[in-house]
Amino acid sequence: MPRIPDERPLSPQPGIIDELRRRLPTASVLSTPAELAPYECDGLTAFRQRPMVVVLPETVEQVQTVLRLCHAARVPVVARGAGTGLSGGALPLEDGVLLSLARFNRILHIDPDNGTARVQPGVRNLAITEAAAAHGLYYAPDPSSQIACSIGGNVAENSGGVHCLKYGLTVHNILRLTLIGIDGELFEVGAEALDSPGLDLLALMTGSEGMLAVIVEITVKLLPRPERAQGLLAAFDSVERAGAAVARLIASGITPAGLEMMDNPAIRAAEAFVHAGYPEDAAAVLICELDGFNAEVSFEVMRVRELLLDAGATEVRTARDDAERLNFWKGRKAAFPAVGRLSPDYYCMDGTIPRRELATVLKRIEALSEHYGLRVANVFHAGDGNLHPLILYDANVPGELDKAEDFGGDILELCVQVGGTVTGEHGVGVEKLNQMCVQFDSDELTQMHAVKAAFDPHGLLNPGKAVPTLHRCAEFGAMHVHHGELKFPELPRF
Repeated sequence: MPRIPDERPLSPQPGIIDELRRRLPTASVLSTPAELAPYECDGLTAFRQRPMVVVLPETVEQVQTVLRLCHAARVPVVARGAGTGLSGGALPLEDGVLLSLARFNRILHIDPDNGTARVQPGVRNLAITEAAAAHGLYYAPDPSSQIACSIGGNVAENSGGVHCLKYGLTVHNILRLTLIGIDGELFEVGAEALDSPGLDLLALMTGSEGMLAVIVEITVKLLPRPERAQGLLAAFDSVERAGAAVARLIASGITPAGLEMMDNPAIRAAEAFVHAGYPEDAAAVLICELDGFNAEVSFEVMRVRELLLDAGATEVRTARDDAERLNFWKGRKAAFPAVGRLSPDYYCMDGTIPRRELATVLKRIEALSEHYGLRVANVFHAGDGNLHPLILYDANVPGELDKAEDFGGDILELCVQVGGTVTGEHGVGVEKLNQMCVQFDSDELTQMHAVKAAFDPHGLLNPGKAVPTLHRCAEFGAMHVHHGELKFPELPRF
């Protein structure tokens, strides 16, 4: 898997830096090596590339100025939020402008009567909930990085979180976007009402990874705090039993607010890191949260406890109070940094599968781990089948990063083979371009490029990301269409 976007001719325009300095405040334009170094990657640190220049506008008008200049000079632009993305979506271009929205960090208005908030894209996810708390409201999507990630980046990647099973992804929790096209034109999609006439451009823009326009304002939905939230933690002696328990629980008709799973390596890492009280001898744990009215939660807690025990749980704990419930989540939300204690490096994957395939896929990942000789810790949103295998490797050992990338690619292709998809919430970026060739055929990819061209005819907004070229797919060798059906490449046999 390459560590740079699809190859394309470079179009260096050093003169644009002087033009940007003339049009923007001096402190808003960064161009020295020391200034550019912090922007050379996002959360996927294996992919690195310094931009030609970084700009940090403070007003909508300044963003329009930057985009108009780049449009006229045919200079590519990569928009960046907090840089916490895990797919290389904000990887800059050496001949391009990196447009940081970090200074767009104001909450513009909270409307408690209608349950909405207007915010700028650089506002932290958690800051929205903190600002709405005084009104008894909160913003539901809560990625593990919510303390740092920006809402603009959440929209660009259609982020989820531990509560997306019940409350949905970002696309289900926003109402309106204000955007700027590559030509500097300001426009809006969506509405503060529940529906608006015309095509659903709000859904199109959500998850478009900065390829169609630059977001400058977002109207989000705010929800009332539930009367009660109750957490349970169930331990299992095998990951297969835990996976089967997930399918059984969802089939019962109960929709938890969150349903997360961690295997033993992730359990041990999280426990050593935050001391959440996890059973370290368990092969897997499920963390289940139920919320709603008090009587409703009381009934569901007893029902879920019974279901989990019947499904083979060796232990089921019910949080005694809110502090213990939050402690259950503390370990889960710290799992990614905690796994960093197990290995010098790890590669975080993101794929989604049908819940019925959970046990099968986990067993196959274990076999792939043995095949590649690399350990893996599994942390994922079990309720909606969104997997986050963390592949452990050492970048200082020659060839280990390549093996980790191949291992990750096999996991994503496995997700497609069982009826899933190559991403759940991290986006495609540059990381999953090859696996997009596996999931989609040439006609589908052509249509995606046509949508891109409708908004950005010169391909200047985040080029080389999210949608692979047909030439790349031909080279990857994963596109074998016979009578209109896509033949998936076989994974190694064991």
